[in-house]
Amino acid sequence: MKNPKLSGRYAKALFDFATEKNLVEEVNSDLKLFAQTLKENRELQVLLRNPIIEAHQKHKIFESIFNGTLHDTTYQFLEVLLKKRREPALDTICEEFFKLYNAAHNIRSAFIATASPLSESLKEKLLALLSEQTHATIELHEIVDSNLIGGFVIKMDDLYLDSSILSKINNLRQEFSQNNFQVQF
Repeated sequence: MKNPKLSGRYAKALFDFATEKNLVEEVNSDLKLFAQTLKENRELQVLLRNPIIEAHQKHKIFESIFNGTLHDTTYQFLEVLLKKRREPALDTICEEFFKLYNAAHNIRSAFIATASPLSESLKEKLLALLSEQTHATIELHEIVDSNLIGGFVIKMDDLYLDSSILSKINNLRQEFSQNNFQVQF
């Protein structure tokens, strides 16, 4: 079960400690590596979330995978989470930490969905435009969705811009279904 309050508290504690020790960059890169490893390895997710497997066994497996690859601060923090049986919250704690990191470094995430992949020059123009408008560093996440037919959909914070052909077709379909015209003879 995910508990955003709990995840936020752990992430804030780690972020504050890392800031105090000037280790924010190291901890951020470590957590990115950890989150990526967790995301790519389904067996590791199942193992960490399995309540039947004892804590010392999880610790041994965790140690064999991450000892020496993570900074001591990150490694010890993750060990504390394992000891406290907070494995189900690991991914949300990482997400909350990334939110804190992005807010502190003025980084905003933008998601763009298109029918076909964007060219590099178009990505650069889009990044420049969004950076100029928001006065922030933009982290662009591209999603290819052939259902859009053409155009694009941009999501960033509260901004939602849908300029896809699919949405235009749906709008036309809705207008025609309402039949605002009366036949006069």
